[in-house]
Amino acid sequence: MVNKMISIFKPKKIKDFNPSGLNIYTFNAGFKKKDKDLLLIIFDQIVNVCCVYSKTSTPSAPIIWDKKNNKGKAKALVVNAGNANAHTGKDGLKIIDKYVKALTKKIKCKSNEVLVSSTGVIGEKFNPNLITNKIEKINSKNKNSLLESAKAIMTTDTFPKVSIKNIKLDNQSFKIYGIAKGSGMIQPNMGTMLVYIFIECEISNQLINRLLKNNLDNTFNSITVDSDTSTSDTLMMFSVSNKNINLNKKNFKILNNKTYELMHDLSLQVIKDGEGVSKLIRVNVLNARSKNQAKKIAFSIANSPLVKTAVAGEDANWGRVIMAIGKTEENINQNKIKVLFGNNTVCENGSISKKINIRKLNNYMKNRTIDINVNLNLGKFYHTVYGNDLTLEYLKINADYRS
Repeated sequence: MVNKMISIFKPKKIKDFNPSGLNIYTFNAGFKKKDKDLLLIIFDQIVNVCCVYSKTSTPSAPIIWDKKNNKGKAKALVVNAGNANAHTGKDGLKIIDKYVKALTKKIKCKSNEVLVSSTGVIGEKFNPNLITNKIEKINSKNKNSLLESAKAIMTTDTFPKVSIKNIKLDNQSFKIYGIAKGSGMIQPNMGTMLVYIFIECEISNQLINRLLKNNLDNTFNSITVDSDTSTSDTLMMFSVSNKNINLNKKNFKILNNKTYELMHDLSLQVIKDGEGVSKLIRVNVLNARSKNQAKKIAFSIANSPLVKTAVAGEDANWGRVIMAIGKTEENINQNKIKVLFGNNTVCENGSISKKINIRKLNNYMKNRTIDINVNLNLGKFYHTVYGNDLTLEYLKINADYRS
């Protein structure tokens, strides 16, 4: 595998802490040569959890296993990195059965209270002893922090993705925090990459589901690196404390807003660590006929290889944006379209803008974050999609992924 260049967007400092209500264990199980590649989280008590999975027609064994077994309660989470356990047939499910059985025996819980995830190479089976051998080493002396948990689930990521938000409701303070992994094979539909979010208060499955439904569309469902949906995309949200908070309408709104902030933060970290990324692209489609139209056009622009390579080359090739709009076959009027790169108008009224300033435009394209603003002038709906450019580094990483 090619050594990936560290993302230019890597944070200078990554937050960390030791959460209460759960115990984190990380190991090198042998999926990778030297780095940590196994995460085990054991909750102090049975907790509520809601999960969202990839809508792929070729789901991994962990997704199949979780959907069949989990009933909204969890005592443990097992995540391995380096092998996706995807397209491995019945053997893939048998592998999970074996290490889940070992874990339930170790921590005294039911198999349907264990959730599993895998990420990495597709189509390769692995020996469950890689995981069961480490389960035997769980003890109070080798617990780890939140940051270490994020490191253990990385594959082609160049930095661990962590977000922590503090909340105060009715004079009670608590945290909502999460980790994520993802760098390539990213355009989700109802879930993305691997994402685990933890809320330090008692909250029902019904309200957890509301938090997910309220915030998925504008966060993890509005990012794309390469338009490919993984076989393993998973998002889980856990209530990890019995702290009793009155989640009335006012308090739930505050919690919902903090949840959005956290999910938005994690989803942007994924985009900023996209394989080979040198620029972040933010596509804003305004005044569409419908939300779906705005979203479809925004994704078409963000996913276009021609748009992405133009941004990588710092070329404000607005003709490629017009192409990406047109290929959606949406009901639009091209004479009403106005396209701006940042605040620089490049086309309007059906042709190149008379206001275009090439010098300012060229300077703008040197920025690390590029806004492509498209005003359709058709209605009142809008949507924003985050993506990144397409570079030679992306090709190098994915041409040599398995070697």
